Amino acid sequence: MRIGIDLGGTKIEAVALDDRSDVRARRRVATPRDDYDATLSAIEALVRAVEHETGASGTVGVGIPGTISPATGLVKNSNSTWMNGRPLGEDLPRLLGRPVRFANDANCLALSEATDGAAAGARIVFAVILGTGTGGGIVVNGQVLVGCNAIGGEWGHNPLPAPRGAESPGPACYCGRSGCIETFLSGPGLARDYETSGGDVVDAAEIARRAETGEARAIASLTRYEDRFARALGSIINVIDPDVIVVGGGLSNIERLYASVPKLWAPYVFSDAVTTRLVRAAHGDSSGVRGAAWLWND
Repeated sequence: MRIGIDLGGTKIEAVALDDRSDVRARRRVATPRDDYDATLSAIEALVRAVEHETGASGTVGVGIPGTISPATGLVKNSNSTWMNGRPLGEDLPRLLGRPVRFANDANCLALSEATDGAAAGARIVFAVILGTGTGGGIVVNGQVLVGCNAIGGEWGHNPLPAPRGAESPGPACYCGRSGCIETFLSGPGLARDYETSGGDVVDAAEIARRAETGEARAIASLTRYEDRFARALGSIINVIDPDVIVVGGGLSNIERLYASVPKLWAPYVFSDAVTTRLVRAAHGDSSGVRGAAWLWND
């Protein structure tokens, strides 16, 4: 049995997969924000719970926002900032009493979808998480591309390409820079755009709902979002030329993205034609946790 853990900014999910990739158990709890020790305890409790439910023990893979630094062994680049600088790679295996494999949450999404999801059979897959943050992951020939600095696919902290007007220098980012892709394409980024255009304080899902009802301000905010998304993905297509771009996270449920964004990215791609497909994650918001389980696939 393979156990996957998806450590998100708002929730932690655990899933247990059998050798046919069928789900034997699934649990979710709210993430104990700003509390590293409570986060460790929550992960341990989830693992124990699914093992008790299934009556079996399993390998454990964990998808995290950010990554574990090869240089220090500590978590880095996490938008769940209370995890940064912490020895998660040592603490969690000790707590669980077994080896644990870790990967960036977007890498887990990419692996899941390339294995048995919306990008199954594709050679080069880029996966995007649009949620509390904006992550990215790359799978080539079924293998996660981690990189020597463990930052493969981290597009969210590149500057937004071809900034216009107030997009430069752009909003401040937790990473210490301004104008990062994440500050525009995350859920909070879309909410900020709507609010600064004169709207009230609502989340991304509500903005999408209002756009569907014809509210002009929400439509305008989503139109700006789509243009920014197209520019950001155009730079990715130029660099890794993926067969498929898979979108996960809460904003992946905005249906209009899949028709509109590919129509907008052509001017930013150095090619006479773009055949890259933009698709929603087949396993929805559980794709990352499945990919974490698939980290034990050898």
